[in-house]
Amino acid sequence: MDNTSRPENDPAWERKTLEKLAFAALSEQRAKRRWGIFFKLLGFAYVSFILFAMVDWDSAKVADKHVALVQLRGVIAPQSEASAENLVASLNSAFEAPNSQAVILRINSPGGSPVQAGMVNDEIRRLRAKYPDKPLYAVVEDVCASGGYYIAVAADSIYVDKASIVGSIGVLMDGFGFTGTMEKLGVERRLLTAGGNKGFLDPFSPQSEEQTVHARQMLASIHEQFIKVVREGRGKRLKEGEDTFSGLMWTGEQSVAMGLADALGSVDSVARDVIKNEELLDYTVKENLAERFAKRFGAGAMDSLWQGLSSRLTTPGVF
Repeated sequence: MDNTSRPENDPAWERKTLEKLAFAALSEQRAKRRWGIFFKLLGFAYVSFILFAMVDWDSAKVADKHVALVQLRGVIAPQSEASAENLVASLNSAFEAPNSQAVILRINSPGGSPVQAGMVNDEIRRLRAKYPDKPLYAVVEDVCASGGYYIAVAADSIYVDKASIVGSIGVLMDGFGFTGTMEKLGVERRLLTAGGNKGFLDPFSPQSEEQTVHARQMLASIHEQFIKVVREGRGKRLKEGEDTFSGLMWTGEQSVAMGLADALGSVDSVARDVIKNEELLDYTVKENLAERFAKRFGAGAMDSLWQGLSSRLTTPGVF
């Protein structure tokens, strides 16, 4: 049998095999390097996108004489987009801007906290006194009710759409009573308090007449504050009637006739026809991507923490 063709008898076989192995290792290293570069570029692009999203490009714009826009959207409450903290910061930036000619407050809100609304109303009055040459116009879109109107009356003028919903000058405190349901289910309420009124208007206890009277007195006091603010803000333009402060709401057209608003108009029409400057620049404080992520993460973490604590809670609470 001829063994000359067998690889082990070929003097170049070992060298060729080593060369193949070396080239294979080199190719593998090159492939790893290419994938490494790819993932580095991908990571760089991701970080760049995050940084790009965090930039407030509206506030970065440079404009000459312009109209400063601040937006009040949603329920007025702490830790919300329409919190006093956010609105006051936005209004201050709008008034302080050297090239802002006037300020438009665009409102689309059903109301909310009287405390938060009162803080914004006070700040608008302060800024108007500090910058008398910069008028502030409130422009109502869909709804300007309750706390939203509380803020609007601090403006120089209020513009509405003919179909806007305006008013609700009143105060409420609502809840539920479950005593009848508990009786049917055979559930006994065991409420321990230190202080006769600590369980104030507890929904699982029979309603107390004394506590109801006290609650009505508080609501009446806040209502009087609301009425005073409306009268001060609208002045002689307000045409008071029996229902003006009853909590009713009216259309934009009706609100103009009643003196709750001044005229029909939109953000664009007020900028164009009243201020004579169509250059709008939004000064509304916005949450960047990092803040939104932190809030969502924080909310999830607190929810998990609360669930863990509540599952172990066996002693009565302080509040």
